[in-house]
Amino acid sequence: MTVTLADVAARARVSPATVSRVLNGNYPVASSTRERVLRAVDDLDYVLNGPASSLAAATSDLVGILVNDIADPFFGIMAGAAQSEIGGPGDGTGRAGGEKLAVVCNTGGSPGRELTYLTLLQRQRAAAVVLTGGALEDPAHQAAMAVKLAKLADAGTRIVFCGRPPLPGTDAVVAALTFDNRGGARRLTEHLIALGHRRIGYVAGPLERTTTRHRLEGHREAMKAAGLYGDEESVTVHGPYDRSSGYDATLELLRREPDVTAVVAANDTVALGACAAVRERGLRIPEDISVAGFDDLPFSVDAVPALTTVRLPLFEAGARAGRLAMGKEAPPAGGTATIAAELMERGSTAPPRTG
Repeated sequence: MTVTLADVAARARVSPATVSRVLNGNYPVASSTRERVLRAVDDLDYVLNGPASSLAAATSDLVGILVNDIADPFFGIMAGAAQSEIGGPGDGTGRAGGEKLAVVCNTGGSPGRELTYLTLLQRQRAAAVVLTGGALEDPAHQAAMAVKLAKLADAGTRIVFCGRPPLPGTDAVVAALTFDNRGGARRLTEHLIALGHRRIGYVAGPLERTTTRHRLEGHREAMKAAGLYGDEESVTVHGPYDRSSGYDATLELLRREPDVTAVVAANDTVALGACAAVRERGLRIPEDISVAGFDDLPFSVDAVPALTTVRLPLFEAGARAGRLAMGKEAPPAGGTATIAAELMERGSTAPPRTG
């Protein structure tokens, strides 16, 4: 049943005119009244565009791409590739044909903002939504996401995950393109073990993210298989996926465990911070300590020495997500596809120094 502006007014105990003023933002309204109206809008999932709401399953030309941080190349590459498929090449005249308007929504890693953007896209009758990167492992947030995505799908929105595992409890997602984070991390650690490293430190991402857990699990699987798994918490430090975290965490790691001969970083950006911390301690890379990253971001090959890392085909995954969002490509069997990760061996890793 279609929710009307009058329904919102009744729920908020105000006049329809007040609801209109709050939603249009063109007239001053008391903050308590405004909050009451917005809460009613959220509770009822009111769609702002009245004429559009009367059209069953009608969608707009808008596609939302949700990212944690557009300044992070990991997200920027995927979003740019998806946008190129969504926007289309155009015909050179400036006229729009079958293309859509792709809007990048920067969540800053906030679960609340992620839900807010999905609500806004629902109200705009978005044709599709692409959610990139790992998911928050919080039952309450996952339940809220399942409800929100179901409502989007019911309204005709195509939902695609890119670099994100399937969400339990929902079948609203057209396709989930997942990276083999666990397998890539396992192969990276196996490479270091084959070089002779036995004490390997790990600078991990935030505890609550799926990407963090999967990469850490792959690393520990390799350590266990080699009979090297011990007090892993002492050689693991968690932090955000940024350079300063890599720097601080590596200094802490080297303070705790000065005998480590290699450091594996959560991603390439974190690895840059790790390299800076290693050099600050007067150590050479890789002669004294090896450093490895993950993702194979564009700058990794230009680091000195070039960074050993795990390549994820970010552009290819983003482009495929864009095609799936536009209905240009059939979803994978079962709705989920795992994208392989490739070890890139470069100069930042070498056998450990002996003697």
